[in-house]
Amino acid sequence: MKGFLIKILKNPYVKNILGMIVVSGLILYGVLKWLDVYTQHNKAVIVPDVKGLSMDEAAIFIHNSGLRYNVIDSVFSKDVSPGAIVEIKPATGSKVKEGRILFITINATTAQMADIPEVEDLSFRQAYALLKSRGFNSIETEYVPGRYKDLALGVESRGRVLRAGEKLPLTTPLVLKVSSGEMKPDSLAVDQREPAVVPVDSDVESWF
Repeated sequence: MKGFLIKILKNPYVKNILGMIVVSGLILYGVLKWLDVYTQHNKAVIVPDVKGLSMDEAAIFIHNSGLRYNVIDSVFSKDVSPGAIVEIKPATGSKVKEGRILFITINATTAQMADIPEVEDLSFRQAYALLKSRGFNSIETEYVPGRYKDLALGVESRGRVLRAGEKLPLTTPLVLKVSSGEMKPDSLAVDQREPAVVPVDSDVESWF
């Protein structure tokens, strides 16, 4: 039996096949090891909590963690300091590969601005939707006396009538004036009715 195996192993075809199997195994092992090193298998970095920090402050933590960053957007928030980080993706605490790029949104240094649209003579729904589409979010509705119900009459802010085209911060509180469909009684109106005719006594008339 032993001699038979030795005879088979000495066969050049068998030798070539065994050699190919060994070489393939070594190549596969080497590829797997290279992939482990290249992808840093089982090695992860925790995304640091940098929300609320300025970019200069956050950059130190990000670089020390072996990560990179890219500022992709800016928004305006009254709750965060101007220039501070508002959002980070992947989120804080996520496990990522070393060298991963973090996408950062910062708070704008000034409030975003928009023009006041022309809303006079539009319906309430149209006027409200138009203001919303410009980015204004703090909008109150106030009904005032007017001939046509639910007709927009104009926009005010802090008691001041705003002109169409006037540029204001999107955080400005607005009051949309809307007609109630009821006219206000005029206390100074004069009675225009004709005076009543008083009948004249015939005896008095004849006296004249």
